[in-house]
Amino acid sequence: MIKVDISNVWGEIALPDLLAMEKEVSAAHNTLKDGTGAGNDFLGWETLPVAEPTEEMKRIQVAADRIRSDSDVFVVIGIGGSYLGPRAAIELLQGPNHNIGKGKGNPQIFFAGNGLSTRHWNELCRLLEGKDFSIAIISKSGTTTEPAIATRALRWMLERKYGTEGARKRTYAITDPSKGALRQMATEEGWESFVIPPNVGGRFSVLTPVGLLPMAVAGIDIAKVMKGAYEAMKTYDLRSFENPAWQYAAVRNLLYRRGKAIELFESFEPGFKMFGGWWQQLFGESEGKDGKGIFPVTAEFTADLHSLGQMIQAGERNIFETMVRFDAPENKYTIPSDWKNLDGLNYLEGRTLDYVDEKAYLGTVAAHVDGGVPVITMDVGELNDEKLGEMFYFLELSCGISAYLLGVNPFNQPGVELYKRNMFQLLGKPGYETK
Repeated sequence: MIKVDISNVWGEIALPDLLAMEKEVSAAHNTLKDGTGAGNDFLGWETLPVAEPTEEMKRIQVAADRIRSDSDVFVVIGIGGSYLGPRAAIELLQGPNHNIGKGKGNPQIFFAGNGLSTRHWNELCRLLEGKDFSIAIISKSGTTTEPAIATRALRWMLERKYGTEGARKRTYAITDPSKGALRQMATEEGWESFVIPPNVGGRFSVLTPVGLLPMAVAGIDIAKVMKGAYEAMKTYDLRSFENPAWQYAAVRNLLYRRGKAIELFESFEPGFKMFGGWWQQLFGESEGKDGKGIFPVTAEFTADLHSLGQMIQAGERNIFETMVRFDAPENKYTIPSDWKNLDGLNYLEGRTLDYVDEKAYLGTVAAHVDGGVPVITMDVGELNDEKLGEMFYFLELSCGISAYLLGVNPFNQPGVELYKRNMFQLLGKPGYETK
């Protein structure tokens, strides 16, 4: 079980404040699990985890093995939850530099269709030169602008390189089971396809084929990921403040009511950055409605302590932090001696890097709490495939409870559509001329 340490929030809030929320948190959890709240038609994520591989999971693994054997590069096309979840999983377990040195048997994995940068597109084209590659198109509709543009371009590149039949065998679609432009394309072109359940929203889709196929191509054991999520589904159904999901959801809402409107979600692991990006979308799109919501920001320590540290320490007191901690890996690095000691580091001779990391964490917490910033710590334990599944489910559950505590629908995102309408009008898309 993930341990949530809230000892560093006392002073901003008190234990009686937390205990007084018990009925409120219980009601929010019951609303979520009973399906009686707003957005209850998007609760399919709650029952996705399984203890044993399903037939679709087995089919995903077969497709992943095929991609691993015939491709130097696997390109995942998607935006929002269609790419943040799988990228978060891969980088957290394998690091931000996981693509270096990879090829057939263990392909590089790149992401496309998550922006409109020509420079980024040109870079991807350079990376694909001379490489065998396959693509996965992830979209419920198939008409979202950014991934649709990338899909057109990459389909053309595949057909030019491999011919129509060869391109068909290297194209995979992950989409709605029965409707939408991408479902139609997949059917007409004969692409192998996998289903995004209609009752699972994009930011909650990481435990569907959206996340599972890229994870499997990366060599992650998706059966273990789902088993970890399955155990979390059972463990975190606890209806009391012994449930760390209750603690996290309740404390962040109490802090928000005390004027803490910004949450920094951070870790001392560079590979955590994209996981923080996944969390940022999960909570940002779920809670930012009706003039409410905690603004989610992710950070990487210690690197960002040298850029954001001053603001955290002495800026406006409207923030709180959630620090995610992992057990140290088995393979440790020991700091060597230097007889000149010009850098003054010989006092650390013989110490391991994780020892220094732990002291940096403790020193950071003490400094920030002394500076008036409450700090929640999530102690995850050993980082592995099963723990990854547990983390995803834990945070999805915490998000649903937290949003209902806030009084908003966790599962819609009406504000996301507004920029699209303006963009379509400026682009002259038919039907948007006068809107």
